[in-house]
Amino acid sequence: MSGNAVTPSSRKKAKPAILTCAITGSVTVPSQSPAIPITPAQIIDSAVAAHEAGAAVVHIHVRDPETGRPTPDPDLFSEVIRGITERCDVIIVPTTGGGPGQTMAERGRVVVRHRPEMATFNAGSLNFGVFGAVRHATDSWQQWEIDYMEGTRDYVFRNSFADMEGLLPFFVQADTKPEFEAYDVGHLYNIEYLVRQGLAEPPLQIQFVLGVLGGNAARVDELMHMHRTARSLFGDDFTWSVAATGYPAEYHLGAVALILGGNMRVGLEDNLRIGFGRPAESNAQLVEKAVMLAEMLDRPVATSDEARELLGLKGRDKVVTTKG
Repeated sequence: MSGNAVTPSSRKKAKPAILTCAITGSVTVPSQSPAIPITPAQIIDSAVAAHEAGAAVVHIHVRDPETGRPTPDPDLFSEVIRGITERCDVIIVPTTGGGPGQTMAERGRVVVRHRPEMATFNAGSLNFGVFGAVRHATDSWQQWEIDYMEGTRDYVFRNSFADMEGLLPFFVQADTKPEFEAYDVGHLYNIEYLVRQGLAEPPLQIQFVLGVLGGNAARVDELMHMHRTARSLFGDDFTWSVAATGYPAEYHLGAVALILGGNMRVGLEDNLRIGFGRPAESNAQLVEKAVMLAEMLDRPVATSDEARELLGLKGRDKVVTTKG
């Protein structure tokens, strides 16, 4: 036997991969896909199924049950958070990003009310355009859907320094970890500013959101640049994930993240296809493909409890599931 032979005791244990599923979002409309969950019951069922498929984390928005329009309704958030918690131990990450027209008070209310383990925190302003989807509209689209999409032609997703400085103290008071959403390189410097001001404390969780019109492109070289910049600013004192919009970017950039030791987000918020010309049938189907990818790359899929440890979260027993 060669002296360089690998023995079981000498193998380096692979770092578990944290898979997140973004269940419904606020930038797609129901007419784009019948798979998009709309009602609280549908969102709960979809989140539980995604967890059973391998997602350690679910990212949550809510929608008007009648129209499917994104809404900041706190009672809908309460119903969804309570319903998911009663059925599984997945990490629930509600949005503070909201949707077009929502105020900062509306966006941050879920953190104050529910004190989640982690919630998204947008790290800077950007033009945020999804109006290009209107060219695929059919006669079945509702008028509000067309108007909603077209309205993003003149939409600035505002996350000013005043907004961020005002929102972060709510995270601190709730002992909720921010998942910093960085849509471009400049947002990483914004995060570094918040750390210098003592408003955010490492180790950080950063999500590179790529492919939104107005933000950085969903390309491998751009992801590498974002990752290098984060390393230069924060060293090894952060965990990270990539959320790439559309197909095949969701899986191509997810694979790069897994190879580099990062984590991966999939879900109907970001991507409506499971393959070229193949609409996704569910969030669980998207997660199942991510699990296969992780296993092919020798990254074991993290359980929710393993993800809690890797992310340094306070635990699900500290989350408030009542309306409060």
